[in-house]
Amino acid sequence: MNSDELKSVARAIVAGQKGVLAADESGPTIKKRFDAIHVESTEESRRRYRELLFTTEGIATTIGGVILYDETLRQSTRDGVPFAALLSGLGIFPGIKVDEGAKALALHPGEKVTEGLDGLRERLAEYGKLGAKFAKWRAVIEIDERDIPTLFGIQANAHALARYAALCQEAGIVPIVEPEVLMDGSHDIARCESVTSQVLQAVFAALDAHGVLLEGMLLK
Repeated sequence: MNSDELKSVARAIVAGQKGVLAADESGPTIKKRFDAIHVESTEESRRRYRELLFTTEGIATTIGGVILYDETLRQSTRDGVPFAALLSGLGIFPGIKVDEGAKALALHPGEKVTEGLDGLRERLAEYGKLGAKFAKWRAVIEIDERDIPTLFGIQANAHALARYAALCQEAGIVPIVEPEVLMDGSHDIARCESVTSQVLQAVFAALDAHGVLLEGMLLK
């Protein structure tokens, strides 16, 4: 996928005010949801649940892309149609969650950094062959009233997001860049605004330094 194709896919995913459906729940997360309705979480029950979502009548009128989990990207409908092919046939772009979750940032108590860069180039190549057209990576920035996030914590997550985005575009996959600043806490809205501004500045500086094509990505 060249730069023009990256731009075209990025625009098409959100064209006509369409949204992106997150169907990328991890195994433990979807088990909690199934437990609440007394359904056993098995590979087949998860497959059936995703098929129910993807075959909803009229889904393509409001959904431009669907974020899949590794397991789901490899699954098919009961008739044997791969989910990626099903979605593409409806005019919906299949995507893939590639981060491995936010983990404690070493020597920085209370802060996290999202992991998953190791082996990402190879995983993206495989996901592209399976039909993924875009990917998602979520950074988590927490706030306290004074000390968190630190400048290093912000920069560590910005750097990871930029490396991920660059690897995606190298593989011809549109990256969704998600620097999520959590609103939880006793801080006020002014503190939240200040941190959000710092984070966005750091993220876009890192994206620029890594040569990421801004028109060929999405910011969440």
